[in-house]
Amino acid sequence: MALRLSAPFLTSRFTPSQASAPRRRTRARCFSPSADARAACFRRPYTSVLIVPTGVGAAVGGFAGDALPVARALAGVADCVISHPNVLNAAMLYWPMPNTLYVEGYALDRFAEGSWALQPVHQNKVGLVLDSGIEEDLRLRHLQVADATRASLGLPVVEYIVTDAPLEIKTWFDPRCGKSTGSVGNSDSLLRAVDALVTHSDVNAVAVVARFPDDDPEDSDCYREGKGVDLLAGVEAIISHLIVKEFKIPCAHAPAVLPPSLSPSVCPRSAAEEIGYTFLPCVLAGLSNAPQYVMRKGSLDNGCIVAGAVDSVILPKDSCGGDGTLAFARAARKNKPLIITVQENETVLDDTPDKFGIEALNVRNYWEAIGVIAAHKAGVNPNALRRQGIDHLKSSRRLYSAHSSSPKPSAHPPVHDKVHIQQLVRQI
Repeated sequence: MALRLSAPFLTSRFTPSQASAPRRRTRARCFSPSADARAACFRRPYTSVLIVPTGVGAAVGGFAGDALPVARALAGVADCVISHPNVLNAAMLYWPMPNTLYVEGYALDRFAEGSWALQPVHQNKVGLVLDSGIEEDLRLRHLQVADATRASLGLPVVEYIVTDAPLEIKTWFDPRCGKSTGSVGNSDSLLRAVDALVTHSDVNAVAVVARFPDDDPEDSDCYREGKGVDLLAGVEAIISHLIVKEFKIPCAHAPAVLPPSLSPSVCPRSAAEEIGYTFLPCVLAGLSNAPQYVMRKGSLDNGCIVAGAVDSVILPKDSCGGDGTLAFARAARKNKPLIITVQENETVLDDTPDKFGIEALNVRNYWEAIGVIAAHKAGVNPNALRRQGIDHLKSSRRLYSAHSSSPKPSAHPPVHDKVHIQQLVRQI
């Protein structure tokens, strides 16, 4: 009978010189808490939230999935990344990341507040809602995308439905700040279509394709050249918020528009929307395994992720006024998440941390942000990685006893002591 050797033995050779070589005594390796095994055994997963608001002209993430490289890099450092469709969608392009959760924006706000939890899944039953205002040939294109994802990717897209009335989407820019917004003329028709899928087809995630008005050429060209605000994004958020608020299931939207004319001046950040007839592929891929939303009314099942598990939040410096960001920053718990703001990712907003009393660590770009995350995960003060980043340790309080020769401190600390405390907090 032949003896089959395992793979490690097959790669080694025995030579005659080894027969006469003295046998070395091997010592048992001592256990060290700092060894790599410590991470798996004694540390909980590190969770980071990546936010780039929709329709605000973000320099990174305000175009066609151009924040996706940030999410990919972050997923290589953090154990779990929570982000939203504006970051993870790239029209015809998509990048699967097993440790990244695809969470709609309204649901992300409720998660940050602590009222909802996230339940990871293996797969969802995805339903597709098509606006009856979509032309027949454009509707066929989207149905072909759905069939392609079912046949080529094996995605669980189970049924589609057409709304009983055109949704009548309108878009415009908010004159106060310049972000994109708009309206859904027949929102009741949209909700009836979703209700039919949920009730009769038992779907637990919904993709919506609404017919959007053709862009003004000037606005469209500006966006395609990487200079303007995405006119469609604001209403896309309104559509998904409406459905998630009503049905409490994952939802994402893909606009139906006529293919743009070929242009050599398209910016690489917008190019993902130039390579096909539809933006639906990334939406179906994201929804196929998006986490389910669990209302926190009592004890949670094992495996749910709650806001208290979040270790850090990354977002543009001038976009700190959202419900989710404020909830994370004002969390009533001892270990609040580290808020990291990115200066380079400018938007049309002016919601800086100081306006909301948010303690944030400001970095110049996403290179620095991910470096801070790596240090934070390792338990290292990020300032220790910088030249002269650590100053002398300070004492902000003096203890008093009956045997002390120093005068008894007043009940109210002097102003300079308060300043020292604030400086110490900033350094930490």
